[in-house]
Amino acid sequence: MASEVRHGDCLDVAHGLTAASVDLVYVDPPFFTQKSHSLVTRDRATTFQFSDEWKSRIEYIEFLRPRLKEFRRVLKATGSLFFHCDTNASHHIRCVLDEVFGEEQFRSEIIWHYRRWSNSQRNPLPSHQTLFFYSKTDAYQYHQIFDDYSPSTNVDQILQRRERDGHGKSIYARGENGEIIHDGHKKGVPIPDVWDIPLLNPKAKERVGYPTQKPILLLERIIELVTSPGDFVLDPFSGSGTTLVAAELLGRNSLGIDISPEAVQLAKTRLVDPFRTSSELLRKGRDSYIQSDEEALASLRGLPIVAVQRNRGIDAILKTAPGENPILIRVQRHGETLLDAAQSLHEAGQNKQPATLVLIVTDSRQPSGLFNILPPEVLLVNSTASELVERLADRGIAALRH
Repeated sequence: MASEVRHGDCLDVAHGLTAASVDLVYVDPPFFTQKSHSLVTRDRATTFQFSDEWKSRIEYIEFLRPRLKEFRRVLKATGSLFFHCDTNASHHIRCVLDEVFGEEQFRSEIIWHYRRWSNSQRNPLPSHQTLFFYSKTDAYQYHQIFDDYSPSTNVDQILQRRERDGHGKSIYARGENGEIIHDGHKKGVPIPDVWDIPLLNPKAKERVGYPTQKPILLLERIIELVTSPGDFVLDPFSGSGTTLVAAELLGRNSLGIDISPEAVQLAKTRLVDPFRTSSELLRKGRDSYIQSDEEALASLRGLPIVAVQRNRGIDAILKTAPGENPILIRVQRHGETLLDAAQSLHEAGQNKQPATLVLIVTDSRQPSGLFNILPPEVLLVNSTASELVERLADRGIAALRH
């Protein structure tokens, strides 16, 4: 496939492109954050940065309007545009997109949802960005992508055809003699307008140290949805070149444009060896990471705890007052010796010191002399919530109550 990166203002470069020659334009411009963005690569050899500071929203929108008009001009009649933004200016962007493309060509507002782990502001944790999907005409390409059925979907819903009755109610279709009509061509559930795609892991091989870098999985989803192999994809704010890498991996032609010479060089470097990072989260599903033992946690019912999912030695963390060392808890399993349980907790807590390690004992029948060989850091507590609080109090540790 042909992939190219050009340095310059996307307005000037797009003006030189042939009209009706592009199948998809993915627009990921500055978001009107009113900040200068900067990030250093892992080897500390290069700093990538760009300014996203504007005099006003009016200046920002006037920057976008002529460029969007050019992007519409170069789109084929079957082409689409995806505009990537966040809450800083999304309401203004939607208005200018309606103006340039026409309200009737709006197709979807897609929410890219991801998990984040900290928030210092007094509001809900920001965990999404927005993709406005517009087509140039009603004859746009669209290749439906299907998800698996949810676990709650029953077999009849999958196997049987549905139709509308005389009152417009959805019912199972039946033949003239009342027999069930099967529908063996169902492919799954069409993807919704909320996409749960993880942010790039800080240690992912795909990460190149560019601020605002998007995951290839996100761009692949967009490209597969509205283009075919051999089509032409344009990214006028190409940054690190993620769109171009995704297009290359999917067999599409592409052109990236960026005002930064460093970004252009980075994108060219990535195209020499295009690859994606595998997402174990998407492959396995979030539920596969749930490792907490519900039966074990039942022993802690009534206590203010945070269940731990991804640790084989720790079941929960007890909430404590600010400044207190963490209190890590494990519940002895059925058939597990006290020594094995204590060692599992001890090993899991080694790199989390200083911490109080608490083992909830569910089987008090232990061999004579066993207590002399248990790790001394492990505090043994019988399996009652009240005794746990009392024993911690003996050590001068105050657990928070509900």
